[in-house]
Amino acid sequence: MVDFKKSIAVLKRKYGEPELPPARGPFELVLWENACYLLSDERRAEVFEGLRAQVGLDAKALLKAPRETLFALAKLGGMRPETRVFRWREIARITVSQFAGDLDRILNEPYEKAKKALKQFPCIGDPGAEKILLLCGVGPGLPLESNGLRVLTRLGFGRTQKSYGGTYRSVQDALQGQLPGDNADRVRAHLLLRQHGKKFCRNNSPLCGSCAIASLCAYPMKRAGRA
Repeated sequence: MVDFKKSIAVLKRKYGEPELPPARGPFELVLWENACYLLSDERRAEVFEGLRAQVGLDAKALLKAPRETLFALAKLGGMRPETRVFRWREIARITVSQFAGDLDRILNEPYEKAKKALKQFPCIGDPGAEKILLLCGVGPGLPLESNGLRVLTRLGFGRTQKSYGGTYRSVQDALQGQLPGDNADRVRAHLLLRQHGKKFCRNNSPLCGSCAIASLCAYPMKRAGRA
């Protein structure tokens, strides 16, 4: 079994301390997730900071913002900007109507109830809700997105299943007993795994020859065997 903490330590030496997203609190993090589509983190940050500067990261301000202002920012976020504007306003509407404009209140709720609340918002499923709560300092475990999940399956945690959900559960089961107890350490692991998956452990043409954790990973040998 690969040592999870050792793998993360190697990645930290490779990349340094990972940068947190500029969003703070559940409302901003839901907006962050909906800021753009299939674009870089730099573009996501540009759209998000545009909302901050031109509208305000507040549910009521977002509902009152002129559509043309929102649409111009949404166009920076990629295809289907009209859908993005709808989602932003829906995020604001839900926050105002169900949480009196203060989504931070869910952080005082039991974990499963907080997850259920977040899953009402556009594009937020179980992994997204878990990630938001992790970044807010709430909840156990290690939420993963596709890049981090791919890194861990290649390292040997869990097995690739027919469904994404099955693979996700398999990896989570394999991580039991290896995760750090400190929330900040789990946030760091989440961000480092994502970064490594995007830069080296790519879905297509992974850069195994220059991978910092190749010596810990069985995937390069499997890949060589298929060549």
